[in-house]
Amino acid sequence: MKSTSTKSKENKFAMRTKVFFRSPARITLFIAGIFFIISFVELLTGATDISSPGTSGATLRLATPLLMAGLGGLWAERAGVINIGLEGMMIVGTWTAAWFGYLHGPYVGILAAAVFGLASGFFHAILTVKIGIDQAVSGLAINLIAAGAARYLSGIFFPPVGGDRTVSPPVESMPKFSIPFVAPFFKSIDEKEIFLISNVSGLIYGVTTDLSVMTVALLLLVPLTSWILWRSKFGLRMRFCGENPMAAESLGINVYRTRYIAISISGMFASLGGAYLAIVASSVYREGQTGGRGFIGLATVIFGNWRPSGVFAGSILFGFTDALRLRQSESVMALIMIVGIASLLLAIFYSVSRNWKLGGTYFGMALFALWVNQRVEVIPQEFVTAFPYFATLIVLTLLAQRLTPPAMVGLPFKRGSE
Repeated sequence: MKSTSTKSKENKFAMRTKVFFRSPARITLFIAGIFFIISFVELLTGATDISSPGTSGATLRLATPLLMAGLGGLWAERAGVINIGLEGMMIVGTWTAAWFGYLHGPYVGILAAAVFGLASGFFHAILTVKIGIDQAVSGLAINLIAAGAARYLSGIFFPPVGGDRTVSPPVESMPKFSIPFVAPFFKSIDEKEIFLISNVSGLIYGVTTDLSVMTVALLLLVPLTSWILWRSKFGLRMRFCGENPMAAESLGINVYRTRYIAISISGMFASLGGAYLAIVASSVYREGQTGGRGFIGLATVIFGNWRPSGVFAGSILFGFTDALRLRQSESVMALIMIVGIASLLLAIFYSVSRNWKLGGTYFGMALFALWVNQRVEVIPQEFVTAFPYFATLIVLTLLAQRLTPPAMVGLPFKRGSE
């Protein structure tokens, strides 16, 4: 067991770390350091695709459905219920958005996905809150029911109108736009190939051009969720239900009703993420289109320490690794070098702070990453394909000791219980 002095030192270090990242100037300095490392590695290796506009644009498009699944998981877990059924709710969104979008246009498709997602979340709430079914079992059941129902309904509705059992007829695409003045300005700087400055400009240009209206609308749900959870009376009650539902009930809070609302909104958010895949990302429904994004969305909740800003950061990270996989496999090797250099700097930082455990961990990661970069000539395509999931596993492993989930998340609650 750890001694009291060791625990005290770790607690003091954790507090200093939190204070460091609360300062906007220090956060900006940290981000600038990351971009400096990326720019240096790109200059050294010639793998310029890491910070290219294409990669940043693809990152945003791939991160958006993960973000919606993550926000859905956040709403449910902050209320005290684990939503394993996010994957199934995303399937509900892809199918309903594609079918109603084909019949009545993309906006009606999005609205239908929101309504059916709300219903699927409410169904999960009835099973877990009212009936008391195990939350994991209920979520897995929703995943299986949604996949089977989508397959069955596709066989009925899609073939007569030009689709088949696995693919819907095409859906009308949504209009796209670029932010005036901003996108052309940063594009001109990116083309000048100035060290560091052009790298940052290329990233900004990539996320300000060819934007969908739905992308912007879904991104706005991050600050809205943050405001509701930490600034509104309902958000306070919802978090109270996740931390101590018995005490919340004793103070007159209707725990059941609060959880019904939170889990229903959770389903709606996840379904909107599925609608994004069907309408914005591909303009068609395909069987297996969600590809496990609901489960990665749950990982972003853990990565983000149950906060909207953290869920957004996790979505961007996992979206970035996925975008890099789809573009250049050579960039994965450059990214490994970036991880190695960043890990080495973190090892030095933690060692200077006398946190030998984390310092040794990051030093080992740095040695391994730099060894791979020097010894491996070609990254196997199988590893490139699995890279986003591997990155997910590594990040969650490193963050496991710093997480503070809601105290009663996943535990059953019965009205009147002590």
